[in-house]
Amino acid sequence: MPVNIKGRHFLKLLDYTPQEIRYLLDLSKNFKDLKRAGVPHRYLEGKNIVLLFEKTSTRTRCSFEVAGRDLGCGVTYLDPGSSQMGKKESIADTARVLGRMYDGIEYRGFSQNTVQALADYAGVPVWNGLTDEFHPTQMLADLLTIEEKLGHLKGVRFTYMGDARNNMGNSLMVACAKMGLHFTACAPKELFPAEDLVAKCREIAKESGGSVTLTEDVKQGTAGADVIYTDIWVSMGEPDSVWSERIRLLQPYQVNAAAMANAKPTAIFMHCLPSFHDTNTTIGAEIAQKFGITEMEVTDEVFESRQSVVFDEAENRMHTIKAVIYATLH
Repeated sequence: MPVNIKGRHFLKLLDYTPQEIRYLLDLSKNFKDLKRAGVPHRYLEGKNIVLLFEKTSTRTRCSFEVAGRDLGCGVTYLDPGSSQMGKKESIADTARVLGRMYDGIEYRGFSQNTVQALADYAGVPVWNGLTDEFHPTQMLADLLTIEEKLGHLKGVRFTYMGDARNNMGNSLMVACAKMGLHFTACAPKELFPAEDLVAKCREIAKESGGSVTLTEDVKQGTAGADVIYTDIWVSMGEPDSVWSERIRLLQPYQVNAAAMANAKPTAIFMHCLPSFHDTNTTIGAEIAQKFGITEMEVTDEVFESRQSVVFDEAENRMHTIKAVIYATLH
């Protein structure tokens, strides 16, 4: 039976079957081919979408704007100071207003409850550009990148190093479970993902042929990995006061040459970006001055190595987001 997700929301991958995720990945590949060949694909002429950002972004904003315009959509961007959402107007009322004017709504912010409320009241597809709990559009880009680089998804040994409770740790565990990858969270026990989500993902993995493993041991966690993935140690919106404790907990889980050498020789390094691999950022410079470290979640050597596919991954955000917009609106 052909897949049809027209009118659906895209809030988290838990809501999607492996077949539906496969459809979105194949659609992404098609759009990538069209984009690379310079073939116009303005299939959504006359549609309008709005992007609601409570958290700033480079890749998510640019991907949605370019994807929408490539498809022929009108695109409106609202930054945190450009709407009354949650201040003078409730989320429900905002959703009902925007749903009368736009064909689709993207939200990037803090609470999963907010994007769910938008979906409950908008009457049009709502897409999650990131919340504190999940980051589903990034997952499609990551899966597409893995498949491009390794040739397959099923059976891939995937290791995530860092804060495994955050939106990336949660989402990657779900994505791997859905698509039959062997997921390992390599983190201090204090930063393991929630037990209920782990249990849910293990049930899903039984069906897909994948697995979910949690370990504090870096050598065990990286041994024979096909993919080593990390993320920044402190997420947007967290207070500066957590830096000291997070650095103490996560320094042993930095992706460095030793970690990559323990993986397969063909292993790739992935990161959703932005990354603190040097001191060429304001925060990177501040952390270096305060804590005496010049590299955080990944060393510059690994970030700039031939195994690093982070910029291919970043580009794929645009192609996969284009697939989500098209599939839910056409």
